Amino acid sequence: MQNLPPQGSKHRSPFFESYSNRMKKRVLILCTGNSARSQMAEGLLRDTGGALFEVASAGTHPSSVREEAIRVMREIGIDISAHRSKSVDEFLDEEFDYVITVCDNAKESCPVFPARTQRIHWSFEDPAAAMGDEEARLAVFRRVRDEIRARLQEFIREAGR
Repeated sequence: MQNLPPQGSKHRSPFFESYSNRMKKRVLILCTGNSARSQMAEGLLRDTGGALFEVASAGTHPSSVREEAIRVMREIGIDISAHRSKSVDEFLDEEFDYVITVCDNAKESCPVFPARTQRIHWSFEDPAAAMGDEEARLAVFRRVRDEIRARLQEFIREAGR
């Protein structure tokens, strides 16, 4: 086939790249503020399932990415410092295989996506609401990050088939 790169080549033709990206399942992860849970989930899924999934995150009422989320993700080698908080409105005209809500409020106010989109809901505690000193708040962010990671590993096993 002419459109495939030579074996061992790191260069791919535009046709191959386009075909490869269409084969990935598209995932949108939603939360209210797109500041912590959905940002961590986006980073985790991109890191562990990037070969299988094209992933984005958004919020129903976007704010800004929490510094604590950036910090606890950096602790496990994932850099989300360049992420920005996005509105779900930016994605309304796009098609997704999965829309995953990671908070109850986003589930209730999630816009309608095409019927072929599979909606999944996981309720995680809001680490941004954690009280206490910095170390206590970071402990909550770490716990929620690890809970999200465990759920995503299950998701990758099931949806990545």
